[in-house]
Amino acid sequence: MPPAFLLLPIGVFVMLATALLCGFLRPRLAPDRPNERSLHQAPVPRGGGVALWLIVLPVWIAVLALSGKIGAHFPLLFGAVLLIGVSWCDDHKPLPTSLRLFVQLIAVVMGISLLPADHAVFSKAIPPWLDSALAGFCWLWFINLTNFMDGIDGLSGVQTAYLGLGFTLIAMLAALPLGNAMVLAVGLFAAALGFLWWNWPPARLFLGDVGSIPLGYLLGYLLLLLAAQGHLLIALALPLYYLADSGLTLLRRVVEGKKFWQAHREHFYQKAALAAGHKPVLYAVMAGNAALLLVCLLSLKLGIWILAAAPLLVGLLLWYLRFLSVQANSPSHLYL
Repeated sequence: MPPAFLLLPIGVFVMLATALLCGFLRPRLAPDRPNERSLHQAPVPRGGGVALWLIVLPVWIAVLALSGKIGAHFPLLFGAVLLIGVSWCDDHKPLPTSLRLFVQLIAVVMGISLLPADHAVFSKAIPPWLDSALAGFCWLWFINLTNFMDGIDGLSGVQTAYLGLGFTLIAMLAALPLGNAMVLAVGLFAAALGFLWWNWPPARLFLGDVGSIPLGYLLGYLLLLLAAQGHLLIALALPLYYLADSGLTLLRRVVEGKKFWQAHREHFYQKAALAAGHKPVLYAVMAGNAALLLVCLLSLKLGIWILAAAPLLVGLLLWYLRFLSVQANSPSHLYL
C-alpha cells in the first residue's frame, strides 16, 4: 500500500496531465455530429476519454509495479485495455451490440477473480458461485448504465470525480486495506477533473464509448470492492442517483413497449437539460451527490440506519429534475 501522502501529488499530476493531453488530442479526434437524439447543437470531437487511460493506467501500473502487485491485478488491467480497444473501434465504426456485450462479459469474468475470495459481495448465506454471478451481472449492468448516463456535457466527469473521491474517503475513514485501489480511485477522480476542463458545458470534447465504458468497468470494480469489505449498502448508496435515473427510465420504456436498448433522450437528466440547460442539471446532481456522500460517511460513525436517507435524497433530486423539465422547452436554453 502506498503512503497516503502520495495520493495528493499523484492526483495533481494526473489532473494536469489529463487536461494537457485532452487539449493535444482534441483537434485530432473525429467530430460527433448532432442528430435527433443529441443534446448538442454543433459538432464536438468525440473519443476524448482515451486521454484518461493514457494517463491513469500507466500511473496505476507504475504504483502496482512498485508495490509488487501488478501480477495480481493483471486480469483487471487486461479487461480494461480490452474494453478500451473495443470501445475505441465502436466510436469510429459501430460494432454489433452482441459483440460489445460479449467483450464486456469477458472483462467482468476476469475482474471478478480479483474480489477477495473470503468475502461475499452480497451475502455469505448464498453459495459463492451465486454471489459471484450476481456481482458479475450487476457489474455488467453498471458498465452499460454508465454509458447510458453519458448524455449531457459534464455529467460523466462529475459522477466519476464524485465516485472516485467517495471511494477514497470511505476507504480511509473505515481504515479498509485498499491502498492500491485508492490510488486508482484518486487517479479517476483527478483525471475526471482534468477532463472536465474540456467537457464542462458547452463541451469542447466528449468522452465517447472509449471513455464511458471502461469508466463503468473500473468504477464498478471499486464499488464491488466496498461491498466485499462489508459495506454493501454504502456501495449501493454512493451511485444511487445513477441507479435510480437509469433504472426508472428503463422500466418506463419497457412498460411503454419501447425498444429500451436504443439510444434516446428520456432520462430525467436529459429532459431537464433540454428544458433548462446543462448547467442547472449538473449543479443539482452535484448537490445530490454531496448529500449522498455525507450520508455515507456519517453511516460509518452513526450506524447504517442513516443510509435510509439516501433514497429520500435521490427521490428529491429526481423530483427537482422533473420540475426543471416542465419549466421550459426551448432549445435556446440548451447551454445555460
